[in-house]
Formats: sequence, structure tokens, C-alpha cells
Amino acid sequence: MTTKGVKAQGGDDFLQQLSVSQVIEMFDLMPDMLFWLKDAEGCIRYANQYFLEYQGLDGLSQALGCSDYDFSPPHIARQFVVDDQKVMQGEVVTNRLEMNSESTGDISWFITSKRPLYNDKGQVIGSYGISRHLEKTSIAISSMEALKVPVDYIRKHYMRPVTLKELARASHLSVSALERRFKKYLKKTPKQFINEVRLENARRLLVETALPIATVASESGFSDPSYFSRQFYRLFTQLPSEFRKSHCRKAQ
Repeated sequence: MTTKGVKAQGGDDFLQQLSVSQVIEMFDLMPDMLFWLKDAEGCIRYANQYFLEYQGLDGLSQALGCSDYDFSPPHIARQFVVDDQKVMQGEVVTNRLEMNSESTGDISWFITSKRPLYNDKGQVIGSYGISRHLEKTSIAISSMEALKVPVDYIRKHYMRPVTLKELARASHLSVSALERRFKKYLKKTPKQFINEVRLENARRLLVETALPIATVASESGFSDPSYFSRQFYRLFTQLPSEFRKSHCRKAQ
């Protein structure tokens, strides 16, 4: 056996001595990160302390057995559930931009990653994930303003055309530096981020209003309703009309 093999075996022996509960409790040491484990039905089986505090819960017992529908508005919860199902089927979510509601009712943005959860036989039995508050993540990086400024600018102006030159100028960066910042910290281009912000807003309008879909597209920054529908389907796997019909009956 090679030296490398001996080291690997030793590492495995060490890890086998650790209990799962001891490992996942380490996530309580991360005060800016939501962490959870879900079973195959999408119910919470574990959540770290920050997750409980964010949801306004007094303890883990209040979260056990709950689903995303117990914590988020239906249109947001559904996307989380769809993501979980895709993850358990083999897809991977890495640093995805997601919108969620605060306990105050305000909307916040998070960067989320998810993976399938396996048993000792290699069977998928659920999923796990981590999510970081975008503002708190930005505060943690050394060049906060280089990312926070363009993100805030996009949030304020997404409903109209926003060029990279305009965004770079507002951020006091070159276009190439701006693109590097987004790829480094958000794993996406500025254009992709703008598009997702617009689509998340459109999804909210489809739920909260009875505006015509063409108007929803326009108020979300899309001048072409057909293009809007294609982009919406690409991100949410439903056409805007299908999404509204299945989730917004009361709004109509």
C-alpha cells in the first residue's frame, strides 16, 4: 500500500469516529449562514441556530417536520421545493441567487447552494443546503463596495434598461473589473444577475397583482413579452400564465 493510501485510510478511520450530530452542530458556529437538512418529502430534519433565529423559532423542535411552505410565501416556497426535487434527481445548485421574505415582510436576497443527501447505501434520502444573506455576505468580503454598489444599483433600476457601462460607471469600475467581481462573488455575470432580479420581481407581481402578463413583463424590465416568457420558463420551468394559474387564483 502506498503512503498516500495509508494516509487516506487513516483519514477514513478518523472520520468514522465522528458522530453525524457532532459534525452538523459545527454549523452553529457560523452566525451568517443558514444550514438545513431535509428528508425526501422536503421536511426539515435539522437546522442550525442561525436558521432558527432567522425564522423566529425558539428551538429546533419548532422546525422539525416543517416545509418551505411553513416559512415562505407560496410562490417562493414552490421554487425551493422544485429545486430540492431537482437536486435529489442529480442536479446541483451552486451559489444561486434566491429571493426570500424576512419576518418583517421585506424581501431579501440570498446566495444558496444545495446537494443531495445519501445514506450509507448510496441512496438519495433528502437534501441539504446552505444560504447566505447577500448583504451580510457582501459585508464579509474585503471589497464590499465593489459588489454592494452595483447590486443596489440594479435593485433600484432593474425595471429599465441597464447597460454594463452605466453599471460600471456607477460602481467606479471598468466593465471588465465589474464582470470579474460578479463572477468571483456571485458566480454569474452582471447581465445574468440583472435578468434574475427582473424575473424574481415578475414572479412576485404575478402572485400579488392581477396585472396583464405583458404589463408584468414591462414593469420588470422586459420590453418583449415573448422574450420575457421564454426567460421565465428557463428559470422557473413554467410559463408566466401557468405559474399564475396554479399559484395565484386568489389574486385573480
